[in-house]
Amino acid sequence: MADETILRIHQAPAEIDAAAWNALLAQQAAPSPFMRHEYLDALHESGSATPASGWTASIATLWQGEQLTGACPLYVKDHSYGEYVFDWAWANAYEQHGLAYYPKAVAAVPFTPVPGTRLLARDAASRALLVQGLVQWCKQTGLSSLHLLFGADEDISACADAGLMLRHTVQFHWTNAGYVSFDAFLASLAHDKRKKIRQERRKVAEAGVTFRWARGADIGVDDWDFFYRCYARTYREHGNPPYLKRDFFHRMADTMPEAWLLFVAERNGHPIATSLIALSADVPGAGGTSSPEVAYGRYWGALERVDCLHFEACYYQPLQWCIEHGVQRFEGGAQGEHKMARALMPVKTTSAHWLAHPAFADAIERFLEREGEGIANYMEHLDERSPFKTTTPADPTR
Repeated sequence: MADETILRIHQAPAEIDAAAWNALLAQQAAPSPFMRHEYLDALHESGSATPASGWTASIATLWQGEQLTGACPLYVKDHSYGEYVFDWAWANAYEQHGLAYYPKAVAAVPFTPVPGTRLLARDAASRALLVQGLVQWCKQTGLSSLHLLFGADEDISACADAGLMLRHTVQFHWTNAGYVSFDAFLASLAHDKRKKIRQERRKVAEAGVTFRWARGADIGVDDWDFFYRCYARTYREHGNPPYLKRDFFHRMADTMPEAWLLFVAERNGHPIATSLIALSADVPGAGGTSSPEVAYGRYWGALERVDCLHFEACYYQPLQWCIEHGVQRFEGGAQGEHKMARALMPVKTTSAHWLAHPAFADAIERFLEREGEGIANYMEHLDERSPFKTTTPADPTR
């Protein structure tokens, strides 16, 4: 008799064996450092993603006997902050009809709009069972809805097969075309874009700003402290407390140092700004090397205002580093058409949604059809505004 398949819900990542979780992650086609057990555990243990901040961990695991065959970061939420797939209008519509939209379930990495695997699964059958189990659990617990955000292709396919509705958004990613230098990259751009980038970089240099970078264990405690000071200040300048606690980054320095790259802007020998980049690497248990293939633009902050400093810290310095270190892709995060002027091109990302209320599910399905047409037209419009030359001559430096 075959072992029974069981879905279990956990109140904290620490309840799940880290090695088993990471081994399952290592089998996926689109892993990211943000799905590592250490990352999720740090979010919880630091107090960044906890019931107090509206993120009640309900981490799902799928078992066949004693074997872990599936897992998913799952949270019950009473708000929609920190998700980057906006459903405030849905919540308002529920409220106007006297219905409760919250609490809802979100299968996502808190505060992290990075596409990648969400449904860790041994195989396609386990992934399908995991989706079915999540929906059934939401029904049993009386939740209004389930939202899987920024999923990988295989996640989205499994969700679609299970009847979930799909929603598309747009991000901006840079792809390394084998550039041998930053100048070679600039040579691929149209004249006006190339000229603008050079002007912006010149303004920062003429302001007396220089940059240094540190990776992994070379990022010292003082650097982490200064980074957090900048990060927190940027949030507060926009009227919000920072999502992530200082202890979260302390835990990252202890458990995942190789996943982080810090740029520090200095003027007159004093640091004035930072940007923190995450790097992909082999997940523990996968074998191979730790050379990054993908860099993820994550956080930035400044204590002084310098014209164009944001562009230099968040785009030009990271892109130059990516070129020099053979990184294949730089993901610039959620939203921001201005990124196209820096050669980050539009990429469609997808989320999946299940709603318990049949009438609202029908209405939102019709809304998503119209929205999807708008996204397709938007992508076409963006493609017509490519910053690259229409025909790129051979670069003699390559």
